Amino acid sequence: MKRLFPFCAIALLSACNGDDAKHTATDDIIPAKVTAVTFDEQRFRTDIETLSSDKFEGRAPTTQGEKLTLEYLSAAFTQMGLKGAYKGSFLQPVPMVSYTASEQQQVTLAGMDLQYRKNIVLSSRHDSSQVSIKDAPLVFVGYGINAPEYDWNDYQDLNMKGKIAIILVNDPGFAHPEGAKFNGKAMTYYGRWSYKFEEASRQGALGAIIIHDTEPASYPWSVVENSWTGAQQDLVQSKAEQDQRIQVEGWLTLNSATALFDKAGLSLTSLMDRAATNSLNVDLAQTASIEFANKAEYADSYNVVATLAGSKQADEQILFTAHWDHIGTDDTKDGDQIYNGALDNATGTAGILEIARQFAQQAKQGHGLARSLTFIATTGEEQGLLGSRYYAANPIYPIDKTVAVFNLDSTNIYGKTKDYTIVGKGQSELENYLDRAVAQQNRTSQGELNPASGGFFRSDHFSFAKLGVPAVFAGGGNEPLDEATAQYKTAMLVKMKGCYHNVCDHYRPEWDLSGSLQDLGVYYQAAAELGNNQDWPGYFAGSEFNQLRPAD
Repeated sequence: MKRLFPFCAIALLSACNGDDAKHTATDDIIPAKVTAVTFDEQRFRTDIETLSSDKFEGRAPTTQGEKLTLEYLSAAFTQMGLKGAYKGSFLQPVPMVSYTASEQQQVTLAGMDLQYRKNIVLSSRHDSSQVSIKDAPLVFVGYGINAPEYDWNDYQDLNMKGKIAIILVNDPGFAHPEGAKFNGKAMTYYGRWSYKFEEASRQGALGAIIIHDTEPASYPWSVVENSWTGAQQDLVQSKAEQDQRIQVEGWLTLNSATALFDKAGLSLTSLMDRAATNSLNVDLAQTASIEFANKAEYADSYNVVATLAGSKQADEQILFTAHWDHIGTDDTKDGDQIYNGALDNATGTAGILEIARQFAQQAKQGHGLARSLTFIATTGEEQGLLGSRYYAANPIYPIDKTVAVFNLDSTNIYGKTKDYTIVGKGQSELENYLDRAVAQQNRTSQGELNPASGGFFRSDHFSFAKLGVPAVFAGGGNEPLDEATAQYKTAMLVKMKGCYHNVCDHYRPEWDLSGSLQDLGVYYQAAAELGNNQDWPGYFAGSEFNQLRPAD
């Protein structure tokens, strides 16, 4: 195992010239003046260890764990000298509602009694005390996609009123990458579960159930079971918006889905093949009956928003985001019941704290940026990007004055790398800033190895991308720096296997965080360069967000 040191500092070259000359994101920028900064590994470790400690109870929104998290982050930003961005406070209220479906559910599909958690998980995001569905027709709607630009509509000629949609996970490109439609193995937004439930609602369906399949989902059933049971948070919606939402939503195991289609006299495998090449819907001639108690509880959660004002272009904002929340505790589990969320996402939250400290220190020494920096520790990311969605819809600073977003979500705990991963690479000119910063570390940037997982659509930066703000989610790499690091990574991957959204995601003192510090340096350098010019990066032609803020 690679030897770790109690303190590690990575020296960076940051642009501090305040040059007002406008340039495009493709220019070869050489800062006229540079200042060395260092990241303190021990301080970074302490933040991770504290935020993911049992005391913080898994940091679920609207719990005691949230209260402790908000206090910790507010104290840290205060110590740095940053200002609260919401009416002088660091805390932006996010009105939320928690829906809790009973663990005692009676679910029958095609005459088969299914077991909650083992075969199926269902919930309802409605303020009703009981969900009661009797003999609702089941309709297979392929991937559940209505995409006119691809001449694709799985709901063609269907009236979904009173019916439940059965939907495949991901999008057709995953199963049929050689096809001309969608984006091959790289997931489009049409493959996200959130889109599928939204589209089923637009189609007037009574409910929607996604068939879980580990490979196209990119995570095992345990993630569904751990993430989709217990309290499910959402943003408070108007009655009109809530009335349009499906009454019940959930997930079904692949084995149970196969049995369902067998009962209907159909081959799920054959229908999956057909659904990958053409839009498809099939009446299963089977029904569903569903009964469970439901509870809705209302409470504000909070984004933590801290600003370091710019010296010349203070109205122009560069944002750093990282979600502070995880999924709390589960008292139905034997043994460990706390989802500590150390990697996901105490590491990212600690990362924006460390970056903020460095920029704050530079500002105190007279090397502040021309543009303002705002750091947002968001709530409710695990429940559907709730905090970032709320900020994007209710921005403290105008979206049209928001230059870019750098998002940190699960930083690199596997040691230094020769390469650097940009999730969804090829989206915007903002990536050129990362490329230049990566080159200064003698590394090369590349896209993620598994674009089918739809990583670009799964973290907080996406809430801003949907509005046209160039946003990046990047970090880590696949090629260890040396053989010792490679051996350490192999061993640590074994230890961390299955820990995503599980109780074993806790802080480990043996983590090699030198790779995380590398990546903090990339984001710092990119933001320092962008913060001292007048460039407004845009989205490349071919990106679904190009029309919102096109590249030059």
